Amino acid sequence: MSSAYQVIARKWRPQTFDDVVGQDHVVRTLKNAIGRNRIAHAYLLVGPRGTGKTSTARIFAKALNCTGGPKADFDPADPLCQAIADGSCLDVIEIDGASNNGVEQVRELRETVRYAPAQGRYKVYIIDEVHMLSAQAFNALLKTLEEPPAHVKFIFATTDVQKVLPTIISRCQRFDLKPIPAELIVQRLTTIATAEKIKVSDAALQSIARLADGGMRDAQSTFDQMISFCGTEVTEADVLDVYGLVSAEKIAALAAALAAGDHRKIVGVVDECDENGRDLYRLLVDVQAPIRSALLDAIAQGGRSTVLGTPLTTEQLTRLLDGLREGEAGVKHGLSERINFEVTLLKAVEASRARAIDSLIKDIAALAEGLPVDDSKKND
Repeated sequence: MSSAYQVIARKWRPQTFDDVVGQDHVVRTLKNAIGRNRIAHAYLLVGPRGTGKTSTARIFAKALNCTGGPKADFDPADPLCQAIADGSCLDVIEIDGASNNGVEQVRELRETVRYAPAQGRYKVYIIDEVHMLSAQAFNALLKTLEEPPAHVKFIFATTDVQKVLPTIISRCQRFDLKPIPAELIVQRLTTIATAEKIKVSDAALQSIARLADGGMRDAQSTFDQMISFCGTEVTEADVLDVYGLVSAEKIAALAAALAAGDHRKIVGVVDECDENGRDLYRLLVDVQAPIRSALLDAIAQGGRSTVLGTPLTTEQLTRLLDGLREGEAGVKHGLSERINFEVTLLKAVEASRARAIDSLIKDIAALAEGLPVDDSKKND
């Protein structure tokens, strides 16, 4: 019988520190802590979904409990590491904070921490979505978290650190995992495609990475879906059609039209995208990227950029970007997505053409200083 199918996000989940993508600052700190025997009793991993929080927690648990450990360069084929990866290790307990958020569950945890580990060196508790714990559960955990037995380590993961009590945060070493850059996502997906014998264009991978918004798991799930849809060959057109995305060329064309104030071109692009069933809200978000790049270029060039084809000042680009950002809510939640999208684009263009009153006064004052003085009026 053939083995059960595993989705790409699970099959290609990081198994060692070297597999973790885009979180070098976290990996380096944890490796150094292990190498220098400075392992804390509690860690808090914070970051958006799909950036590697739970995977990093499991890898750290492997490093602590591997044969001959703790060591950062453990062998993933080690039986204890395999048991942790499979979820069958008695000493690594994963708890879902969303469904085990009551004070009774935390009291049970406090009772079990006293028992020594059965297989490895440490008993590791990984609590995912820890911000879902109730205030009473947090308070019940405080004392154990501050002075746990020497054989116990806590690793918390959360996407919403603002909901975690400050008294909990202060007892942990905090690591902030950042969104993974698109180029690193593309590199990882390229490796997966090669191993899975999938032919995929670079433009298609770029579109998938753009859609993922910095989440590796989201990118892998999207890639998995595209393989199901297309088979062994994935093109950019397929990705754009399935997810309603707009091509990078069309985004660049819209950004150039906004910079030039070409109303006819702007409306034409919107018409084409709407007729093809594209996600206009997503397009509004995507078009802000080249405009932001132009803004950064203007700052670097001393106040003006020609990246978008039309010379624009830092002030004009800032106003254009701000106008697009302000229209996001209306496009996303408004009754007419297309009308709200068109109005947002045109208002942003008009805002970029306006002048701030203070800068206008400054320019007029500078011109006035350069005018010749009328001596006859001066003598009066």
